[in-house]
Amino acid sequence: MTAISETGADRRRGSRHIWFLNGGFDRIGMDTAFQRVTERPADKSFEFVVTPNVDHLVRIARGNPREAVLYAQAWLTVCDSRILELIAKISGEKVDVTPGSDLTERLFADAIDPDEPVVVIGGTQSVIEAIEKRYGLTDLRWHDAPMGLKKNPLAVQDCAEFVFRNPSRFVFLCVGSPQQEMVAQAIRDRRDCTGIGFCVGASLDFLAGKVSRAPRWMQKARLEWLHRLASEPKRMWRRYLVEGPKVLLLWLEWRRNRRQLDRLARDLNQSFASF
Repeated sequence: MTAISETGADRRRGSRHIWFLNGGFDRIGMDTAFQRVTERPADKSFEFVVTPNVDHLVRIARGNPREAVLYAQAWLTVCDSRILELIAKISGEKVDVTPGSDLTERLFADAIDPDEPVVVIGGTQSVIEAIEKRYGLTDLRWHDAPMGLKKNPLAVQDCAEFVFRNPSRFVFLCVGSPQQEMVAQAIRDRRDCTGIGFCVGASLDFLAGKVSRAPRWMQKARLEWLHRLASEPKRMWRRYLVEGPKVLLLWLEWRRNRRQLDRLARDLNQSFASF
């Protein structure tokens, strides 16, 4: 298999891409995603991977065009949510799931050489030390990004400058969404950075043992959100109990729009058939 080099815009013209709700996803699962990112030459111009979930799509639906653009420019878009997978299945669509945390874990376990440089933006010193110890890493380069990146363009540019000065095959952006996507775009826009950036939120917290992931049976049962809610109720209650359910409204709107498009297509076909 040859390395893939198309941009996000090129990719969206191909059949590997599906639009669902207000998000776009590549029609690939974990194995293909892993193969694509590991086979991409390390010296290629910087591109980034995004992992939208329910929270991301609901936030985009609020009407912030800038955030929609951030996701549209991604080199690879994989679905992080088994709830979205279920909603798509009910709708007669197939959206493959590649959780960002699972992809991150597989990269550290199976793709990253302990002696190669790895860049991390965000996280804490204790998390970085735990990751180094767990995987025997000797060249992990960490940028301690400040809070409030969303409203601090200079700090975003500092993150991009750090990536430029520390070239590596993989860059893990762990500053939360949409900050990590903003950093990824800033790095890409420089045009002088290389490698692949992964917008993977709390993935390193899981690997470091700072936050526990749901048991496998809960993940398969699409109940990982419940585990996180129970583990961090003060931080997660609003995301899962207030914002998350709004995806149902988004789904109803998507279904209504799809029915309208289907009727329009039938009317056009009938009109052309009458000529």
